[in-house]
Amino acid sequence: MMSVTRTRVPLLDLDAQYRPLREEILAAVARVCDSQRFIMGPEVQALERELASCLEVREAIAVSSGTDAILAALMALGIGPGHEVVTTTYSFFATAGCIARVGATPVFVDIDPVTYNIDPDGIREALTPKTRAIIPVHLYGLAADMDRIMAIAQEAGVPVVEDAAQAIGATYRNRQAGSIGAVGCFSFFPSKNLGAFGDGGLVTTNDASLAHELRLLRNHGAEPKYFHQRIGGNFRLDALQAAVLRVKLPHLARWTSRRRENAVRYDALFADAGLTDRLTLPTAPADRRHIFNQYVVRVPERDRVRAAMSDRGVGTEIYYPVPFHLQECFAPLGYARGDFPQAEAAAASTLALPIYGELTAEQQAAVVAALADALR
Repeated sequence: MMSVTRTRVPLLDLDAQYRPLREEILAAVARVCDSQRFIMGPEVQALERELASCLEVREAIAVSSGTDAILAALMALGIGPGHEVVTTTYSFFATAGCIARVGATPVFVDIDPVTYNIDPDGIREALTPKTRAIIPVHLYGLAADMDRIMAIAQEAGVPVVEDAAQAIGATYRNRQAGSIGAVGCFSFFPSKNLGAFGDGGLVTTNDASLAHELRLLRNHGAEPKYFHQRIGGNFRLDALQAAVLRVKLPHLARWTSRRRENAVRYDALFADAGLTDRLTLPTAPADRRHIFNQYVVRVPERDRVRAAMSDRGVGTEIYYPVPFHLQECFAPLGYARGDFPQAEAAAASTLALPIYGELTAEQQAAVVAALADALR
């Protein structure tokens, strides 16, 4: 066992994913270079068709990042100053930052302590006459409780913007994350299950008129060229990124299966090591398919444990150490420590372990051994 625990394990090994695809990716990049069509064009259009089919939506609009996907979605829905948008306090900053960027006010809600996703009961309590949208986040690759959220939104008469940045391929009752609300927002940041060679994003919708508005907004609101109906932005996805993503997309299902297999192996290894009474392992309701963008555990003395694992050569990360309501930039909103205890508890105790598809059984054993030693 001691020889296993000396195995170094990075949090993420993108090179292991890249090596088998290297020649195909380089050929795709060369194809774009030879075409000299770097902005929009056939690569982006083909990617949009392929992603729309994969995600079971009518429309897929490729954009420059997951952040810009949320921003464009809010702009397309007409959300701005004087409006409120209800969302979780526990996610990557872009979720709340985009609400503020359009001039609206983010209204935060606590999380469910088991799934880490937004608490639907909290959404209902947070609604006001100023509410113009709800943004649930499918955190770590696990879908939020969308039936309850959609029912609340329909009663309130407001759209749901799904932040599915971490959840491509996740399902809720056999429906794809990002296909249930008015719009879905995805990220192709390199660490995502489907990652580009830089930033990239996608907005999905089943509403053709909303799709048209999103395509307008991603190109400065121009239609035709140089005639601007609205003020949009430069939210276009580069053709080079589209070409890379098209090479990777056919492998996504296999990579996701491997992540899910790795999660099952972790569960077994932790049980065999007698650690399940000292750790809280991730769980998923039976009606949801978790795609494990992250495998997140709760541990006592999290920061000390993380440092000890780092000393053993095991990479980890904290997603996320400071909930939105405690971020300095949102201090004017008037929230205080203790307002959302479940999110604050998660921020203080959660730790993400390596879960990428190329992770080997030996590496997983090393992670578990390092964590066991750190907990002694």
